[in-house]
Amino acid sequence: MRLDHLSYAAGPDGYQATVDRLSAALGAEFVDGGVHPRFGTVNHILPLEGDRYIEVVDVLDHPASDKAPFGQAVRARKEVGGGWLGWVVAVRDMQRMEQRLGRESVPGNRHRPDGVNLTWRQIGVKGLISDPQLPFFIHWDDLTQHPSNGGKGVKLTALEIAGDPARVTEWIGHPADHLLDDLDVAWVGPNGQPGLVAAVFQTPQGIVRL
Repeated sequence: MRLDHLSYAAGPDGYQATVDRLSAALGAEFVDGGVHPRFGTVNHILPLEGDRYIEVVDVLDHPASDKAPFGQAVRARKEVGGGWLGWVVAVRDMQRMEQRLGRESVPGNRHRPDGVNLTWRQIGVKGLISDPQLPFFIHWDDLTQHPSNGGKGVKLTALEIAGDPARVTEWIGHPADHLLDDLDVAWVGPNGQPGLVAAVFQTPQGIVRL
């Protein structure tokens, strides 16, 4: 179990403008990740050092974005101004996580512009919707195609999460601080609006907080 990636929802300036703004801030270009047909969403990704990545996501004008929990989550975040949607934890044993949460995971895929159909299973987005401090979980079918491949020059170093580490530990079944022990994690505003507040990166342009 490890931190896999961070999701950032497009803001009112639009999807491409959000991608361009984050690319400029981090001094690295996001690449077109393709469409998630099951979720009615689209993404651009930035591979990071340490087998992680960031994705910028937006909803499409498609029925799937209204039906799929991930599409609903992206739309809801976009409607309040965009920004950090949440953090995602990779698990090796999805069946065990299904048993923990008492529900089945759902398949996901996206068709990359290079023709690769990337596939995975995910679970827990409804938890994120109800309590945005909580991560959701992903299991990649083929790690050789992981979106972090080729990541260099930009490294995630810290997170600020508004919430309660005890609540997150209860959700994931693993001490939250241990899961993120290679990062500086600040748990802030436990009585305020929960969620991922900020991420800090080491970049060619120096330390950047988004």
